[in-house]
Amino acid sequence: MGQTPSTIIQIALLILFVLPGIVYQFLRERWRGPVPGEREIGERVLRAVTASVVLDLLYVIALGPQLIRLYGTNGDGLAKNARLAGAAALVLLFVIPAAAAALTSWLRRRRLRSRYRTTPTAWDHAFRDRKPSFVRVRLSDGTWVGGWYGTQSFASSYPNPRELYLQSAWRMRTDGGFVERVDHTDGLYLRADSVEVLEILESPDQER
Repeated sequence: MGQTPSTIIQIALLILFVLPGIVYQFLRERWRGPVPGEREIGERVLRAVTASVVLDLLYVIALGPQLIRLYGTNGDGLAKNARLAGAAALVLLFVIPAAAAALTSWLRRRRLRSRYRTTPTAWDHAFRDRKPSFVRVRLSDGTWVGGWYGTQSFASSYPNPRELYLQSAWRMRTDGGFVERVDHTDGLYLRADSVEVLEILESPDQER
């Protein structure tokens, strides 16, 4: 059994209500990069819904009568004006939300004195494109640990939990000084929630 016109209208209205905001939010996040304040899915959904409501209200205010004539009160205009209706849907659901996302991103960059950085946290900034170097860490219990951050090391990035893998561990003095490389070391794993102080030291010429 085919769908009734009222069902088609309801589906179309649902798409019109949610899709513009989803497109806007997705492109805004992609162009600006991840933002710590919008990590929670609930906040992102709320922003998408808000954007949809604003865009839909603007569509109704600016193009309400024209849209009714184009699509008809029962959706009967779709068959008569299929190409025009499809083009209008493309513009309303994708082009305008994309343009709005681009505009808001551009305006924010313009308001800032310096260009917006897509690096979301200090942790990401410290380890992004990091050259080989020594790293020493004071844990929350006062213990010093350290090692060599080289080509086989790894630091996680936002939005994942902050974790660090050093490819070799070193013995440390109680004051945080390096003593010697641990024999047969195969790496050192650290979680940021146990770190009180982290220091990156200039690397020597040779990888350790």
